[in-house]
Amino acid sequence: MRIAVANDHRGAASIQQVKAIIAQLNHELIDFGSAGDQPVDYPDRAYVAARAVSEGQADRAILICGTGIGMSIAANKVKGVRAALCYDELNARVSRHHNDANVLCLSGDLLGSSMLRKIVETWLTTDFAGGRHERRVNKIAAIEEGRDPREVE
Repeated sequence: MRIAVANDHRGAASIQQVKAIIAQLNHELIDFGSAGDQPVDYPDRAYVAARAVSEGQADRAILICGTGIGMSIAANKVKGVRAALCYDELNARVSRHHNDANVLCLSGDLLGSSMLRKIVETWLTTDFAGGRHERRVNKIAAIEEGRDPREVE
């Protein structure tokens, strides 16, 4: 898989660990992140990585800011993106298995190294279940297109 990564200054330390995990799992890395501790606006970084997913340049993306909330909000504004803020393995698994999340958002301030590894590995190795969940993902796409999801079978 091609995995885009992006971070702001508060995610600079954690993104290094994420990059290493991506490499260990033999995925291709596309880096849109910030390497330093100089303040960077998270919407700028979220946008370019989310667009990479939306436009098919990347299969998925992992975004890190201080809490993960800002990255999640910004990424979810990009058409075709289903960004999930995950803070444990269960969130990571369900976000992929049920919601076909294609962007993972993480907290650079609140997650320790061990939990970060568990979340990223789980998210990258969990497949979408399809079935009844596919109908629900299609309803999300309908909302994105300005349609009433209740009209989607």
